[in-house]
Amino acid sequence: MTAQPSPAPRPRRGLAEKRAAIASAACAVFGRDGYTRAGIDAIAKEADVSTRTIYNHFPGGKEQLFATVIHESASRVAAAQCEVMERHLGRVVDLEADLAALGLAWVRPLTEFSGHFALVRQVIAEAGHLPPAVLADWRQAGPEAVQAELARHLGRLADQGLLVAGDPDRAARHFILLVATEITNRTMWGLFPLPEPEVQAMVAAGVRDFLRLHGS
Repeated sequence: MTAQPSPAPRPRRGLAEKRAAIASAACAVFGRDGYTRAGIDAIAKEADVSTRTIYNHFPGGKEQLFATVIHESASRVAAAQCEVMERHLGRVVDLEADLAALGLAWVRPLTEFSGHFALVRQVIAEAGHLPPAVLADWRQAGPEAVQAELARHLGRLADQGLLVAGDPDRAARHFILLVATEITNRTMWGLFPLPEPEVQAMVAAGVRDFLRLHGS
């Protein structure tokens, strides 16, 4: 009987690769199980590392790991949304059309960043059980950074006479509420996608309402 060859040993991963694997696994486990139920053992299994390896990278354990993952994930999504704003509002040709294009691009990354928004759903569900500092850091790195960048763009458009926005921060909140919030609420941050024609109609209606408030 011919002996079967032994499987080739897996290549050893470097520190950066292990950390990335841990962060990716933590995002998946936290997004699936939530902060309270997720365990280091489950994250270690998902990342294919030992629990000792996780503590070597994250000595603060689950709290530090969750804080790191939600911060890094929120920062990536914020950067993508800020890039979308620059693309659509950096040079405005047709204000209503450009705002509608921004709105559509704004809500579409929900599927691209599905892992992040799974985390967001868990954050909202478990807000009372999360460390306040973690919540504050997530908001600053994600939603507040995005709103501040939108306010900057809207303030610039107001300076050009294209909008009326004495308080750009309030105008940014109005845009988000009118154009994106209904879609994010109905889809639960991308969990239950809506038909594209319906999304387009909702964004267009939201932009028209926004311009009734802030159009010049």
